[in-house]
Amino acid sequence: MNCEFLHFIFLNKPYSIPEYRCLSALRKATLSSKLYEKRHVTNIYLLGDPRRMNHLMTYWGDKLTGLKAITDYVIDLFNIDVSEVCISKYSFKMIEWVNSRQTTPLKKIVYMAMAWSPCSSEDEMNYILRDCRCSSEILIYSEAPPNFRFLNNFRRIDCLDISNSKWVTIDNLLSMDGIDIILGSSTLTSSDMNVFLKHWLSGGCPRLKLFLARIDTVDVSQLLDGLEHNAVLVVDRRDYTSPFGYRRTLPSGVDIRRADGVTATVCYQQTGKLVIAVWPETTYNYN
Repeated sequence: MNCEFLHFIFLNKPYSIPEYRCLSALRKATLSSKLYEKRHVTNIYLLGDPRRMNHLMTYWGDKLTGLKAITDYVIDLFNIDVSEVCISKYSFKMIEWVNSRQTTPLKKIVYMAMAWSPCSSEDEMNYILRDCRCSSEILIYSEAPPNFRFLNNFRRIDCLDISNSKWVTIDNLLSMDGIDIILGSSTLTSSDMNVFLKHWLSGGCPRLKLFLARIDTVDVSQLLDGLEHNAVLVVDRRDYTSPFGYRRTLPSGVDIRRADGVTATVCYQQTGKLVIAVWPETTYNYN
């Protein structure tokens, strides 16, 4: 039987970790009795691990019923909203269900591939990228369907992290308005990135603080074509932390400056990642 998981982060959690452990243990009996009344749950276990916070593991005949029941119980118990969801293909409907039961939109959605389902569908990809209510972060750790193309402009997403971004084109990139943009396994070329750099210099993607893409090879002459007059070689090692906590070491690179004085460092790392880091470093505030 395939296991299913749903990881929730709740807003304004009023308890410290030790207090939450105690509450978890104390509430187990109450939770068990309430859920057994619905005759859907098979077993409830409270697991303890000295290396991590205690957590509840439940087994259900119907997975979505279990996810909804647990979520309802915790939300009612602490009188809080859900802030983040980490879901997979079989719990995908939980995104819309959570958003429908609270006025505060989700801040973060993490879509995880599973061993038995590594590929999302076109409908799922379009829903996550275009339609779902999520105010800040979208992380897609899944393969897209073969020949998938996103034909719409990207909506405003503060942090977009796509582990397998072979489907992302330069047109997609030019329509993004993000703070952190992370693209794994990209098919973008040096010429594509030259177009994006010129787009940023002319005022496009104005909120950008970190762009990171895994690109097999970079031709520096193509990357900086037409930008040589605005490129300053940097040889000093610098560490950079993005607003959403991505950390990169820039051993060298090229600084380019926008007309408003904002500077970005362009660095191609030996790991095959092209980094654009916009200075100064800032910390993102959900509020």
